[in-house]
Amino acid sequence: MRLLKLVPDNTQFRFVRLRWVAFTLTLLLTLSSVALLATRGLNMGVDFVGGLMIETGFEQPVKLDTLRSKINHLGVGEASLQQFGNDRTVAIRLPLPPGDDAAVQAVVKKVQAAVVSDYPGASFRRVDTVSGKVSGELISDGIKAVVLAMLGIAIYSWFRFEWHFGVSTLVALFHDVVVTLGFFSLTRMEFDLNIVAAILTIVGYSLNDKIVIDDRIRENLRKYRKMEIGELIDLSVNETLPRTVMTSLSMVLALGSLLLLGGEVIRGFTAAMLLGIVIGTYSSIYVSSSLLISLGVGSQTFGPKEEKSGAERIAKRQG
Repeated sequence: MRLLKLVPDNTQFRFVRLRWVAFTLTLLLTLSSVALLATRGLNMGVDFVGGLMIETGFEQPVKLDTLRSKINHLGVGEASLQQFGNDRTVAIRLPLPPGDDAAVQAVVKKVQAAVVSDYPGASFRRVDTVSGKVSGELISDGIKAVVLAMLGIAIYSWFRFEWHFGVSTLVALFHDVVVTLGFFSLTRMEFDLNIVAAILTIVGYSLNDKIVIDDRIRENLRKYRKMEIGELIDLSVNETLPRTVMTSLSMVLALGSLLLLGGEVIRGFTAAMLLGIVIGTYSSIYVSSSLLISLGVGSQTFGPKEEKSGAERIAKRQG
């Protein structure tokens, strides 16, 4: 029985030949994502902005303006509504009322009673509350976690290989993270702690992919001393391509199933992971490896240090 091979053996794709196209696309994606984040920002969840969020399901599509007007007349604060996944699921956000948990529960019951009176059959799937102080700490901790993870990975690549590999890895990871954030800014999907966890997972996955390719590049640099660096990188990427494609495809199939069947609670996490896998695979193949050429990696990078001649060693001992 023949094994299924998605990528044939001994492929000879010319990845390096497209490096300037890839660099241009990467720059455009990164700048577009930064522009989206600067102008539209992120649709922060209750985890980061604080307040009260009630996820409500309706039997029929609802008009947000009508529902917002109904809630605003309850005297519980200015309501912010957003359709969540489909036009029959709405996230109702309200400021936290002063007082203890009893005050919060009173607001929740008041809102639920008002919604059910106008929309019989409405269901309340989730209620989240986060204080302003806690949300501020979560934002700070989330940013620190992502930045420190990226810096730690870059330093690891530097010490394991050479500084060129650390820089190329950091550039690729920055691209992966920023494009993922830009996607959430564009789609207005809720950005919460689950997405931070997804981004950290993306960083780890991208690192794994890049380390495999970088390790093969290092081996081939030592093996083929006279080969042109462009040809050598193409050879290294092609040698690791079956593993890269199979790993990424397996992840995409699993995440695609979760995205379609997993429900609203993990939809944001799954979407972030799915996009991150695709972007991370692209950056590993076209950005991180090809960037090594621009950073000056060549046959001398991992070459043995030249030994001094016998005469030089004798002269040094006598001196």
